[in-house]
Amino acid sequence: MKSLVTRLVASHAVVAVIAGVATLLVVRQLAPLLFDERVRRMGQGAGVMGALRQQMASAVDQSLLIGVLVGVAAATVVGAFAAYRLVRPVRQVREAARRLADGDYSHQVPLPHDRELADLAHDVNELGKSLADTEARRTALISDVAHELRTPLTVIDGYLEGMIDEVIPTTPAQLDLVRVETRRLRRLAQDLSTLSRADEGRLAIHPVRIDLAVVVAGAAQRLAAQASEAGLALQVQTGATSVWVQADPDRIAQIVSNLVGNAIHATPSGGVVTVRLEVAAEAALVHVTDTGIGLAPQDLARIFERFYRAPSGSYPGSGVGLTIARTLARDHGGDLYAVSDGPGRGCTFSFWLPLTPEIPRGV
Repeated sequence: MKSLVTRLVASHAVVAVIAGVATLLVVRQLAPLLFDERVRRMGQGAGVMGALRQQMASAVDQSLLIGVLVGVAAATVVGAFAAYRLVRPVRQVREAARRLADGDYSHQVPLPHDRELADLAHDVNELGKSLADTEARRTALISDVAHELRTPLTVIDGYLEGMIDEVIPTTPAQLDLVRVETRRLRRLAQDLSTLSRADEGRLAIHPVRIDLAVVVAGAAQRLAAQASEAGLALQVQTGATSVWVQADPDRIAQIVSNLVGNAIHATPSGGVVTVRLEVAAEAALVHVTDTGIGLAPQDLARIFERFYRAPSGSYPGSGVGLTIARTLARDHGGDLYAVSDGPGRGCTFSFWLPLTPEIPRGV
């Protein structure tokens, strides 16, 4: 940085010297000629003219020399000031970059008056904010994953230790509990892998022209046995008309399965889970409604956050299913949202997709 300051100051001084020398040479050549011309017009003698010419040349040389020295000194001062004004924000940006490299994302660079340097400082500040946000999400994810892994691992460890010590009998029922927790761990690992690919933009989606009514009905009916075991009535209302969209059928089935599965877990025996498809002006909407525990307003605001579970409705799951479902809906050009009248009054999760124009017959 000192080398840059030196070069800036030296460049101003060199410019001043070159300008001064050029001025000296031009004036030294032209001044005598102009002086002789003026003297001849005045009719002065050759001796007087020679003496005056010599004195004038000497005065001009001294004046120009002083002017050059003053110009170089002024240029040096101006160059030093300009270099300071230029290098100071560069030093600040450099310091901010060093702090970012050291993991300090809170430092902000003051915005200088120069537009180009202000843009550079702004970009560095935005980079710091982005890195801080990424680090916060990474820390939260590690904490959440550790918490989610700890619960099933504790259960598995407790049962196995009890069985080894013969405190807990090794019965099919106890082994089934261990199997349930093991499956929960596997499901969490799969969901985390899917979520990680989604965050990195690597979630594979292969859209084709599909009949949304067929895909939704098929995905919902695959959970009919689970709903029946829970003592629930599963109603699927997709209509008799085809609803064409451009989407990945496997990913759409994943969204429907997640929403219907959640509705089954959140609804007590004797309740109803309804899957309904409707067509709006330019979109197809899928509604999954249950008569279950419902959601409070504060839970609705956070229900799509990863690893968030409503306190009133803690049921098995990885805690990222709704996050993945919303990501999938948005990757298809749609969205996913939730509506509830409050605890104990059920809930409706709805996602929409843009419609695809029907292809005329014979085409």
